[in-house]
Amino acid sequence: MSQQGIVGRVMQLARANVNAVIDSAEDPQKMLDQLVRDYSAHISAAEQAIAQTIANLRMIEEDRKEEAKAAQQWGRKAQAASKKADELRGAGSANEADTFDDLARVALERQMTAESDVVTVQHTIDAQNESIGKLKDGLAQMKIKLHDLTRKRDNLVARSRGARARERVQHALKSVDIMDPSSEVGRFEEKVRIEEARVRGHEEIEASSLDAQFAGLADAENKAEIESRLKALKSGRAAAGKTATRAKASLH
Repeated sequence: MSQQGIVGRVMQLARANVNAVIDSAEDPQKMLDQLVRDYSAHISAAEQAIAQTIANLRMIEEDRKEEAKAAQQWGRKAQAASKKADELRGAGSANEADTFDDLARVALERQMTAESDVVTVQHTIDAQNESIGKLKDGLAQMKIKLHDLTRKRDNLVARSRGARARERVQHALKSVDIMDPSSEVGRFEEKVRIEEARVRGHEEIEASSLDAQFAGLADAENKAEIESRLKALKSGRAAAGKTATRAKASLH
């Protein structure tokens, strides 16, 4: 695709109403996938076109500098030849003076050609700069649209996956009847009930056993020891308080 073709395609995609395209699509996800591919491909092409155009522009700018330098050099040569002609004519050498005037004319002609080339090259540079500006603007807009398209596609994919997951869950729930003892849930609940009954049976046996009775006795002894120690702590604090009171009284 030519540079002008790339510029036109980039600007067309940059101005495209992608929302309308998506809304009118029979399969929005497929359309989003296609748009993401199109924009990605044209962004890559636009970046390459910009890089190549800038490279060409730099070469043309160098050519313009060379033409401008050549115009200045031919101007200096024309001036030198004209000056020499005037000196020879003043010395009475008219024929030699005419020769140098002819050289000055040649130099002036080449100066004009170089100046014309500078103007032509400048037009080309201006056109290239305009193309680069359009490409950069279109590229920036395309990248924004690509970001939006990618986000919309990802959201749509996530919603689609979520819908399929909910559908699978609903299908699984429909296949399980919690009121049916033969269902998985019913069998699981029955297992839980059996285990709970077995635990209660063991608890009753342990409560009536001799070990359980001794354990109750040990608990009673522990409680008595705790109460005794608590009483001692309280008595100790009370004695300490009386001592402190007497010490303060003796100081006064």
